[in-house]
Amino acid sequence: MRPVCVRNVRVRNERSVIDAKFTSGQSFNLTGSRLLTLLAVGLSLGSVILDWTVGQFPLAGLSMTLPLWICGLLTAILGYWAVPLLQTLKIGQIIREDGPQTHLQKAGTPTMGGVFFVPVAVIVALVWSGLVIGVQDFISVLAVSVVTLAYAAIGWIDDWQIVRRRSNKGISPRMKLALQMSVGLVFCLWLAASQPASITNISLPLGVVLPLGMLFWPVALFALVAESNATNLTDGVDGLAAGTCAIALLGLAALVTPTSPGLMIFCACMSGSCLGFVVHNRNPATVFMGDTGSLALGGALAAVGLLSQNLWCLFILSGLFFIESLSVIAQVAYYKATKGPDGIGKRLFKMSPFHNHLELTGWSETQIVGSFYLINGILALLCLMLKPGF
Repeated sequence: MRPVCVRNVRVRNERSVIDAKFTSGQSFNLTGSRLLTLLAVGLSLGSVILDWTVGQFPLAGLSMTLPLWICGLLTAILGYWAVPLLQTLKIGQIIREDGPQTHLQKAGTPTMGGVFFVPVAVIVALVWSGLVIGVQDFISVLAVSVVTLAYAAIGWIDDWQIVRRRSNKGISPRMKLALQMSVGLVFCLWLAASQPASITNISLPLGVVLPLGMLFWPVALFALVAESNATNLTDGVDGLAAGTCAIALLGLAALVTPTSPGLMIFCACMSGSCLGFVVHNRNPATVFMGDTGSLALGGALAAVGLLSQNLWCLFILSGLFFIESLSVIAQVAYYKATKGPDGIGKRLFKMSPFHNHLELTGWSETQIVGSFYLINGILALLCLMLKPGF
């Protein structure tokens, strides 16, 4: 009977090890490299399938696959030079003290990664679209590129102030909001002057069109500011913002293909650059994108969504970014509403944004990133299914 008892003990111990591995995310080898591989395979297969769906050869000039991979490779290769340079310049991340304690070990990791992966996408998109599409479509690409770079510039100013002051506080929230609204207002004025009156219509699922009229302009301005801030809030875990934005941008590229090949190329290039950035930003990250990258990605998504009249689809694609923003709003509102005589309120989440709450409840970074990738992929598929005629 003794060998049986030993075997039972051994089985129980093995089960405990398996349970522990599952809790830590190791049972499925959820490493940063594995997630990068899954993201690259998913985006590649997705772009190829989408190209075939619209009758386009994946390696043609007007495909999604080719610009995605070229920008991905260029960004990945450039990163091996840019990341050490940022480290030499001592452009290190300042970690907030009230954040998850596991993040303190990331202090000093180079930030401002947006300075190399955003320009790669913009330059390739402008050159590519200038060679293969008409003038009108090129102007659209130029417009969204200017918005993207403008938001990147706002983020760079914020990042630079953080690095210069050696504090996690950059420019004031009011100043950042004013700059974001200024860029958004200029873009909206350009839309009003250059686009047909139908630009104020929003296409809803099942072919329903909602004419907003003058109400469209405050909605458009809000979309630009909200989207850039939402992607900024999502950038808090290694590989999270870059990977989810890559998926959202590829979904948006598929949506605009029938009406705007130029914007399709732009989105595919941005998606590819995000993928190339994940090569260096995967867990454990050797570089962070900073506000330079996260604000630019949000601005790019919103600008393309507005110009292509896919605002409703953009909302679906940005579902995770919306939840992240909503968690911050809910946390602050709940804290203020439950303040006692001592001036201290209760917290709805352990910490906001929501990915920080998941971390503090025991989720590993790779579990969070993998789950968010999967959810964003499902949202992209849902968006394509709801798009009439796709």
